[in-house]
Amino acid sequence: ALHGGAAGPSVPQGSGAAAPADAAGTGSVFRALSAEDGEQRPAEIESLCMKCFCSGVTRLLLTRIPFFREVIVSSFTCGSCSWANTEIQAAGRIQERGVRYSLTVSSRQDMDRQVVKTDCATARIPELDFEIPAFSQKGVLTTIEGLIDRAVAGLEQDQPVRRATDQEVASKIDEFIGKLKQLKEVHSPFTFIIDDPSGNSFVENPRAPQKDDALVVTHYRRSPQQAAMLGLQGEELDERPDDDAAEDLRNEVLQFNTNCPECNAPASTNMKLVQIPHFKEVIIMATNCDSCGHRTNEVKSGGAIEPQGTRITLRITDPSDMTRDILKSETCSVEIPELEFELGMGALGGKFTTLEGLLKDIRDLVERNPFSLGDSSTPSRTGKLQEFIGKLQEIIEGKAKAHLILDDPAGNSYLQNVYAPEEDPELRVERYERSFEQNEDLGLNDMKTEGYEAEEASGR
Repeated sequence: ALHGGAAGPSVPQGSGAAAPADAAGTGSVFRALSAEDGEQRPAEIESLCMKCFCSGVTRLLLTRIPFFREVIVSSFTCGSCSWANTEIQAAGRIQERGVRYSLTVSSRQDMDRQVVKTDCATARIPELDFEIPAFSQKGVLTTIEGLIDRAVAGLEQDQPVRRATDQEVASKIDEFIGKLKQLKEVHSPFTFIIDDPSGNSFVENPRAPQKDDALVVTHYRRSPQQAAMLGLQGEELDERPDDDAAEDLRNEVLQFNTNCPECNAPASTNMKLVQIPHFKEVIIMATNCDSCGHRTNEVKSGGAIEPQGTRITLRITDPSDMTRDILKSETCSVEIPELEFELGMGALGGKFTTLEGLLKDIRDLVERNPFSLGDSSTPSRTGKLQEFIGKLQEIIEGKAKAHLILDDPAGNSYLQNVYAPEEDPELRVERYERSFEQNEDLGLNDMKTEGYEAEEASGR
């Protein structure tokens, strides 16, 4: 509903417009986009207006965008009803990789940046949770302000009907349209993202060929679903260097089939390699079951066991502490001295969550204790558990202060420092030498990492 309707005739593959594209190498057909080029004139074709069905004129301009590539710009105007529309098509082939542009818009000048958005590209503004899906608009050469205006026009198109049939929905859309219009004033910075699997979209860098600090350009390998969307079935994979493969692994979510641990129905597990700031890489795995709704997530350390263990102590003094990120590995134990509570290694598994999420998991674990339910429970034990849960809930709600201690002999756990890279006054991180028992639990005492080649050779 965001696009205004059909445009003039598009340029099909194999039509007469393809021949000039082949001649692009000579530089005589695709000229650089410039307002001062007097010889750059569009071709005019009589076309049918899709609004009033009278004859109009489509103008085709074959041009080269500086620091980008060749494109075909088409503009249709109708002399009868004054309807106009513009489109843009990539003159070259689909690129080997997709591209993602992320621009931090912080001034009115940024709103005037030239944007090439193909029809298969997705445009997003995360601050408003706003998205223009792929294939919902024709390709266009415009500015960021122009894209917002097109979105506003598309939303306003059916508002009179909505006001008559559903006033509540119409009011919400009017409110959202107001937010979109406010963006054009740039009272506060926002993020504009274009994601194009074909690699043919573009956001202008006014400082080119120098780097633009506000613009982040990421090239990525298309997923099979994106390749199918572009009609590239059976696309062969190119051999890539190891560093490119590792970079793609960081940007992709891998998926493999498994069975639900609750109902044993077929399910899928998503796996993602994530870089935690000021820490290290971890592997997050999440399983969702469509049959019973069961959801699990697990975290594995992406690095080796550290030379020393880590003990992290946080003094919880404010409700905002509940939003701190926590990485709890499988080898980490949790202690809350004020509640005389200790959670051993392996309990709850590996988790990447917030402090509030971890405390709620502990609460759920205690509530599901089989010795506090049914015939196995006693009034005294049940009373103590309920008292413990009440105190834990007070900590979660920020009504009570306490200490949280994460003790990980493998050194692979993490608690967010909200003052990073400065020191956090409420957070203390200690490194210590592991004991023989801790090394035994980690399987390090029997692990030989030096001199094993010589022993293997002598054994032969």
